[in-house]
Amino acid sequence: MIPLEALSETLKLLSDKTRLTILALLKEKEMCVCDIVEILQTTQPNISQHLRRLKTGGLVMETRRSQWVYYSLNVEDKPYLHGILAQLPSMKDQINAAKSQNCN
Repeated sequence: MIPLEALSETLKLLSDKTRLTILALLKEKEMCVCDIVEILQTTQPNISQHLRRLKTGGLVMETRRSQWVYYSLNVEDKPYLHGILAQLPSMKDQINAAKSQNCN
């Protein structure tokens, strides 16, 4: 059972539309900041700030590849989030429509 304080903090993270949208994107595939910035049409510092909070909260993890950092979901050990993530809309169309900046 998750402690009430931890659950409260996690739900606070999910209460932000941008962070929830980032999780919906990462549900589809791992992504770098530049891809998320392009899809959400916002600034890199804004997305980096949200990703930092999600990482601190244990909801995303990062993998460094060369100069790029890729983010992915980190919720396998959080079964209480699986139902919430299942309710997020698919972001496949937005990902496919975005012009990739080729972070690779």
